[in-house]
Amino acid sequence: MQQNLQAIAAPLVAWYQENKRLLPWRRDKDPYHVWVSEIMLQQTRIEAVTEHYFAFMAALPTVQHLAEVPEERLLKLWEGLGYYSRARNLKKAAQVIVETYGGSFPRSYAELIKLPGIGQYTAGAIASICFNEKVPAVDGNVLRVLARLQADSSNVLLPETKKRAEGLLRAIMPEEAGDFNEGLMELGETVCLPNGLPLCESCPLSAQCRAHAENRTAELPVRIKKTQRKKEQKTVFLFYSPQGELALRKRPAKGLLAGLYELPHVDTFLEEPGVRAQAQQWGLEPTEIAFLKDCKHLFTHIEWQMRCFTVAVKEKNDQFDWCTAESLESDYALPTAFAKCMD
Repeated sequence: MQQNLQAIAAPLVAWYQENKRLLPWRRDKDPYHVWVSEIMLQQTRIEAVTEHYFAFMAALPTVQHLAEVPEERLLKLWEGLGYYSRARNLKKAAQVIVETYGGSFPRSYAELIKLPGIGQYTAGAIASICFNEKVPAVDGNVLRVLARLQADSSNVLLPETKKRAEGLLRAIMPEEAGDFNEGLMELGETVCLPNGLPLCESCPLSAQCRAHAENRTAELPVRIKKTQRKKEQKTVFLFYSPQGELALRKRPAKGLLAGLYELPHVDTFLEEPGVRAQAQQWGLEPTEIAFLKDCKHLFTHIEWQMRCFTVAVKEKNDQFDWCTAESLESDYALPTAFAKCMD
């Protein structure tokens, strides 16, 4: 098995060096650029990240800027990427880098993994790409490539499968450690595609791939989830003042979407009479109520099913923050879940 994998290093590195995409964070090997991009790319598609990356770097061009940015500004820059704890951990890690390392990135996997929000994959990516340390960086794309190369039916969602993959890759890591790791990632993102649709005719490793030889690419990798998402019903209120301002409120400092702004809502489905009664309970007098839409949003372990109403009110009160369209765009970080509720 390992002998089979040993043969992938040279063709993979050569393929990557010739075919890699010209992504903005690949313009140099600056660890700050690689780090921010890798954190943004967790749970998020490249197409969605690129615009955010440019805006983030324009606003916070150095780790020092990130360490000093006010949290509200940071969360606004992160708006649309989701999983906001990632942004908070970026700032925490930046502060450690400034305070402990004098603003220079630690250069080893062992030091990188101590930073807030940096796990094994991210530490491996930064250490290998930026400093050419021979450490693996195993994400879902890499696990898919390895499962097919070895025709391995192990559940790739299990920690032991990932740990075994890291051991196999560490044993075959070439001198070009960064290009090797990025080559595996690139192969998984552009050629060894998920959902049974790999482009085997374009793959530099097809000769070494057992799943390809055995016609088993459609069934690999094996992904068996242990739990289903819990479903929660919510009625979401888009309260508008006579001046056209929208009501927002801040979520608690801990828990899901901690510290972000949200649209007022209750944890049940209401019809129009219930919407009116709830508005009055919050000290608002509706002048017009209209059903807007039903929508849903998926978190890792929860599915929000949302019923959305627009409610014009006689006057605003002090229970909510009232924002204009301009201030919503510039000052308030509204999570994607609630952005879906708006036209």
